[in-house]
Amino acid sequence: MADYLPHTDEEVASMLAFLGLSSTDELFATVPEALRLAGGLDLPSGRPEPDVLAHLEDLAAANEGRADRLVCFAGAGAYDHEVPPAVRALAGRSEFVTAYTPYQPEVAQGVLQAVFEFQTMVARLAGLPVANASLYDGASALVEAVNLGAAASGNPTVWVSAGVHPHWRAVLRTFAAGTGHRLVEVPLADGRTAWPDAVGAGGRAPGVLVAGYPNYLGCLEDLAAVRRLADAHGALVVVAADPVAAGLLRSAGDWGADVVVGEGQAFGTALSFGGPYLGLFACTLEQVRRLPGRLVGETVDLEGRRAYVTTLRAREQDIRREKATSNVCTNQTLMAVAAAIQLGWLGTSGLAEVALRCARGTHYLRESLQGSAGVRPLTGSTAVVRELAVRTEVPARTVVERMAGEGFLAGVALSDLVGDGGDGSVPAADAEHGLLVAVTERRTRDEIDRYVAALEKAARR
Repeated sequence: MADYLPHTDEEVASMLAFLGLSSTDELFATVPEALRLAGGLDLPSGRPEPDVLAHLEDLAAANEGRADRLVCFAGAGAYDHEVPPAVRALAGRSEFVTAYTPYQPEVAQGVLQAVFEFQTMVARLAGLPVANASLYDGASALVEAVNLGAAASGNPTVWVSAGVHPHWRAVLRTFAAGTGHRLVEVPLADGRTAWPDAVGAGGRAPGVLVAGYPNYLGCLEDLAAVRRLADAHGALVVVAADPVAAGLLRSAGDWGADVVVGEGQAFGTALSFGGPYLGLFACTLEQVRRLPGRLVGETVDLEGRRAYVTTLRAREQDIRREKATSNVCTNQTLMAVAAAIQLGWLGTSGLAEVALRCARGTHYLRESLQGSAGVRPLTGSTAVVRELAVRTEVPARTVVERMAGEGFLAGVALSDLVGDGGDGSVPAADAEHGLLVAVTERRTRDEIDRYVAALEKAARR
């Protein structure tokens, strides 16, 4: 172990002399003896690098259900989209990987420009005029959006559609427990949010309405109805939108959303066992001063050249909590850069093609399952883009296990999302037997056909 310690014996002796101590044991005398290590660490001898890499490969192989070994039909917030080699090569450049926080724009123009372009693309996807430099993930973006909406409306009551991802809602509940925001979850009826015509549960008018577009079951929601409800109560509309679906659908901003959030993993970030991912956040100009995190703007320097800076916020926003509109002080720069590269690589027509291939594959899967023994659609909605929920004869967790043996990641059991007892999005029986299936542009017709054949067997008793 001595080979790995950063201090020499002479340096340790000098430190102890300065402190007036005779040994390191005396230095740590305040630590209870029962908690102190006696006799040193019992570590094995070092191993050659090839042996270590082989051992790590063996450990990784023990993970069942790997998307690089099974045909992936799982989604529920993390999707097996294509990441072009160009994205990995460019985003992996040292200028991006080792980029420092851009407080000094004179040494960070490249990163600032990349983030500015990312913001521009996210704003266009959302149909809103301004987007930030990203947040940690979709769930944290939703929390920040609710915080913004409640502050802007002056009303802490938040009506949340049960169609918003269950994990995101759980994060929101944790947040609200500490801030005092009052959450009212509005249930689904046959896959779509049953927004009340008047103030219902809790007897409180909303300051914020939160909807999914599409919702986590893959069903499209009526955002025009959400906007009318918000206008009736003077509330702000927050939409948790699928950015890939924006390649086909009218943007949430066009429907009247005040804030649009989303998960950007689909653009340039591998599944990676759940992270790190990328939170998307866009809003109207009226709310720009409440925008959480960083915002990069374009200006000119003293010589009239185009330049990029963090803007509309002082550095105190990050280091003085009492003056901050949000406790978020950073962003996912590397993932944002990868997303900007992938979106730039795809372009408008490329993104539309990706979304169209997802939608065609999902509809083909739905049609192929019609009449299948042991499988039926969970909802009556046929307007799906990339995801749909089905009900299987046997519990969905059993189906997932059986399908792994056939070479497929079958999907995500709804009980793993909402619990065995269900929630306002699905009842208990549907939670146990519900399976959420995703089809991305990577899935071929042959893979879908083989999946359907395997699912028909795995879903029966």
